[in-house]
Amino acid sequence: MISVAVESFRLAEIFTIARGSRSEARVLTATVQRDGAAGRGECVPYARYGETPESVAALIAALPGDVDRTRLQALLPPGAARNAVDCALWDWEAKRAGRPVWSLAGLERPRPLVTAFTLSLDAPERMRAAAARNAHRPLLKIKLGTPDDMARLEAVRAGAPHTRIVVDANEGWTAEIYTELAPHLLRLGVTMVEQPLPAGADAMLAEISRPLPVCADESCHDRSSLPGLRGKYDMVNIKLDKTGGLTEALALRDAARAEGFGVMVGCMLGTSLAMAPAVLVAQGADVVDLDGPLLLAEDREPPLAYDAAGVHPPEPDLWG
Repeated sequence: MISVAVESFRLAEIFTIARGSRSEARVLTATVQRDGAAGRGECVPYARYGETPESVAALIAALPGDVDRTRLQALLPPGAARNAVDCALWDWEAKRAGRPVWSLAGLERPRPLVTAFTLSLDAPERMRAAAARNAHRPLLKIKLGTPDDMARLEAVRAGAPHTRIVVDANEGWTAEIYTELAPHLLRLGVTMVEQPLPAGADAMLAEISRPLPVCADESCHDRSSLPGLRGKYDMVNIKLDKTGGLTEALALRDAARAEGFGVMVGCMLGTSLAMAPAVLVAQGADVVDLDGPLLLAEDREPPLAYDAAGVHPPEPDLWG
């Protein structure tokens, strides 16, 4: 049997990107119950990809109760619905077998990972204050994506003068804006820029100079995305809600590396249950951005552990 529930988790603060703001993380939890074992998976329906909680829940509810991971890949397209069920099936298999998912998948034992901490889009003075509060963190990710981002960049660097910085434009720039900002990104010590141009309108990335690595997010979903990224991007951001689960995320990671792309592993705004399988994918990644639970006012029990070593692999009671 597969069941699905819509749940909401309050954010610690309003979170803003170029496309809008939110005060809660609204997630779907899929549960697989068979043979005396139960497994869970979480997804975050994303309007940018035409998803709503209702549409995703309907896709999950229509699945046959005995679906396995292999059949699931054919029954559902990449996206949130397949992610929740795929991760729930992995969790169920692990609990039934009494073995962790990393072992079932033939992976090495996972270790803690240093993760980025995201600063949401705001007025420069507020972003500077947020950067100062988090200047002890080894990696900050700045949400940008407006024509007026130069002041924000300067403010964050002033607030956190020694922290490594990556930037996410969330498709908000034009080729002209990116070209103008790129030298300043380098001057301010930014080490990577994520999705500067809109997906589907990013051909200019193959024509203009890319003086620092450019990472595909909205332009990269699963392995079928890779041919269209060649010559335009240097890295790919793997998110399980885009790949449609852990199964495809692991395959995309290996395929991307084989083609010479750097790997970032990111997340939607979800709970520790959503981050848990991504920790397996993120082992050895160039950039890890699994800070969703750090932005919440409430989380799953037991939550993932975050400390000076980074985000730790999940306990079996949470997932896997």
